[in-house]
This record gives sequence, structure tokens and C-alpha cells, in this order.
Amino acid sequence: MLENLLKIAIEASIKAGDAILKIYDTEDFGVDMKSDNSPLTKADLASNEVIMEYLSQTGIDVLSEEGRSIPYEERKEWKQLWIVDPLDGTKEFIKRNGEFTVNIALIENGKVILGVVYSPVLRELYYGAKGLGSFKVSEASVFSRELLTKGQKLPLKKDRLVYTIVASRSHMSPETEEFIKERVKEHGQIETISKGSSLKLCMVAEGSADCYPRFAPTMEWDTAAGQGVCIYAGFDLIDWNTKQTMKYNREELLNNWFLVE
Repeated sequence: MLENLLKIAIEASIKAGDAILKIYDTEDFGVDMKSDNSPLTKADLASNEVIMEYLSQTGIDVLSEEGRSIPYEERKEWKQLWIVDPLDGTKEFIKRNGEFTVNIALIENGKVILGVVYSPVLRELYYGAKGLGSFKVSEASVFSRELLTKGQKLPLKKDRLVYTIVASRSHMSPETEEFIKERVKEHGQIETISKGSSLKLCMVAEGSADCYPRFAPTMEWDTAAGQGVCIYAGFDLIDWNTKQTMKYNREELLNNWFLVE
């Protein structure tokens, strides 16, 4: 059952990526500003439409950044739900730096049991699921059922000699800079890499970074899919306030600060 849901999520992410790239290759993104002053483009909406078509087949409720606002009184009854960010890293999309992703996660009783992150420009697919582990697939621009047998199991072996921290390209906070200074004291020489979207979580999952501190605002749909990739690769996303693994479908959809390592 879970493997079938994973296949649907993977196919949805790749097809949504195709829809995003059609707009990415044009001059008119149709940028609007949402109530929280974050950007919204035609690509966000086109991707959301594709994903909803696929996930509607599953009969499982969906919480999407670009979907309707759903009261907690309704959501709290959901034992399972999809959490979706149709275009994570809209600012990176607008900058045309390619560092944006499609995020799809399946939640059960507050825990991530499946996560899919797809980078349309890089054509890289990351996925993780309970009982299956986490994998990376390169050149994943065409969906096929065989994708599930072609992935490299995460984490990949890396020959890094320097402790590496990955941080947000668009949201570096003073608290993050202070955290980095503390890690310098612990490890001496360190390397800091800036990256957009859920690719930061995937870098930890694949072993190309040691940790990802996020001491700035994020929402549930920003982290759920990447957390799925990390957890089933043997890493964790720790809520800075509770010191526990981040849980989902909370009344407050705004995440606390967190650390992935």
C-alpha cells in the first residue's frame, strides 16, 4: 500500500515539475504577492493543479500551501494527510537559479511516513518511506515504475574532511550565524554552503552536509517531505523548542526553529 502511494507521489512530483518548467522557460511568471508578502507565480498554481489531480486518486486529504485554508477543527480528525508544497523556493524560481523543488509528504498520526522531493531543473529525485529507506535518483525527468529500483541508497559515501553546514540562501538569520560560530569552536575549520528550498534537507540526507540549522520561519509544507527523506536515511529534524522530532498537522502550521543532523 505504502509503495503504491509512493509511486503516485513520485509521478505527481515529476509531472508537476514539467508544468513548472514550461513556465520557467517563459518571460512571464505572473508574480503576485500573498498576504504574508511571499511571492506566488503561475508555476505554483500550475504545479498544485497537477499534484491535486494525482493525489485525489488516493482518497487521502491534502494540505497544500496553495490549497484552501482548512480549519484545525476539520484537520485534527485526519489520521492521514498529504502535505504539499507545489513549488518550494519560489524566490529561487524567480531568480532563475534552479534551486527550487516540488515537495510531497504523507503524514500518519503526526509523523512523516513518506517524503518526495523533486528538483525539476537538476532532474534529481529524492524519496524516503517507512520500511523502505531513502534514495536519490539522478536524471529522473521521465517517470517510470522502474525509478524505484534505480535509486542510490542514502546516505551516499562522501570523502569530506571538513565539517559542513548548509544554510538558507534567502533567509540567513543572526541566530544561524551565531550557531555557525559555535560549531567553528567545536570543529575548527568548517565549510558553509548556501542553498535554496528543500535541497538543504536533502544535502544532509545524502551526506554532503553535516547539519542544517534553521532559525527563521518555515511552514509545515516547507519541511515535511524533506524530513521524510532525512528520517529514512538515518537523520532527524529536531524541533528546537520541544527537542523532539518535528510533528505535523499541528494547530499552528508555522514551524518552530529546528536543526537537521
